[in-house]
Amino acid sequence: KVPKWAIAYKYPPEEKETVVKEIRLSVGRTGRITPTAIFNPIRLCGTNVERATLHNQDRIDELDVRIGDTIVVRKAGEIIPEVLTVIKEKRPEGTTPFKLPSVCPSCGAPTVRDENTADTRCTNINCPAQLIQHIMNFVGRNAMDIKGFGEAYVDILIQEGYLKNIADIYYLYQYREELIEKGLIGKEKNTDKLLKAIEDSKKNDIDRLITGLGIKNIGKQAGAELKLHFRSLTDLQNASYDELITINDVGDISAKAIVDFFADEENREILRKMEEAGVNFNSLAAAQGADNRFEGLTFAITGTLPTMGRAEMEEHIRKFGGKVLGSVSKKTNYVVAGENAGSKLTKANELGITVISEAELMDMTK
Repeated sequence: KVPKWAIAYKYPPEEKETVVKEIRLSVGRTGRITPTAIFNPIRLCGTNVERATLHNQDRIDELDVRIGDTIVVRKAGEIIPEVLTVIKEKRPEGTTPFKLPSVCPSCGAPTVRDENTADTRCTNINCPAQLIQHIMNFVGRNAMDIKGFGEAYVDILIQEGYLKNIADIYYLYQYREELIEKGLIGKEKNTDKLLKAIEDSKKNDIDRLITGLGIKNIGKQAGAELKLHFRSLTDLQNASYDELITINDVGDISAKAIVDFFADEENREILRKMEEAGVNFNSLAAAQGADNRFEGLTFAITGTLPTMGRAEMEEHIRKFGGKVLGSVSKKTNYVVAGENAGSKLTKANELGITVISEAELMDMTK
């Protein structure tokens, strides 16, 4: 905490008063309902601020924040706006405690509070607000990586009835002429470019597909780990809770979420449509003959590599059974370093961890 005897003292964060105009609700990809305080604009740390998340009902109750209240706002770490406290002496008469609704603000379906958590969720998996975020997650860089498929296109295609679930993405080609005529994605060149990106994504490895499905608590790292244990999405679909719980990065909650996801008949129908459309359901490593030469080894990447992006390098390491983490520790076996390597390289040298270049790693996988 005090390297080379030096201690850094920081000024306390700037705090300002403002008045809450409304508490706005948004629905995320998993159906989680997040309340956000909208207040009269104030200037904090050089920027205009007019909103701050209230996280959940427990946080609202803890602050006892109400519409019309005078609040104190600061930037946590001088970055993220947060409501620090409510000045109750300035509270106007007639205010009432704020409660999250019992129905979804987007679709009107019943809401439920997750057991042992503070989250309130919409119970309708076809909720329009969830669908936009669900599709954005599916086409995103960490999942199917369908370039050019922005939120504006997703929104308009949902409104026009072309997208009702993620499987419908792979049937958009059937409406090519309509899409061009209506100009929903642009003219012929833009439409064909997006349709080609969708077609190319069918060849992705199953870890990207697993990440894109939107299974609760299953992200990029867990998707990569699951790919190492299952030869196909069908094998994962048929996996038991007891089998899943033994896998790294898959705990009790995640294992239950996977089982529940594949048990849902609507999800199974969506997967059937995707398989019919030609989306790859098989591990590419299994198809090519598994080569797990990096099994049990942990890597970290730092700096700018000569020819590969970081995501590409991560995928290359995982293809051979290796695990990639975002930090360096005693358990790290190799650090792949490029130009302008930062603190990870320093820590690797301190711990005596082997540092290799991109070329040396590529030699290891020949």
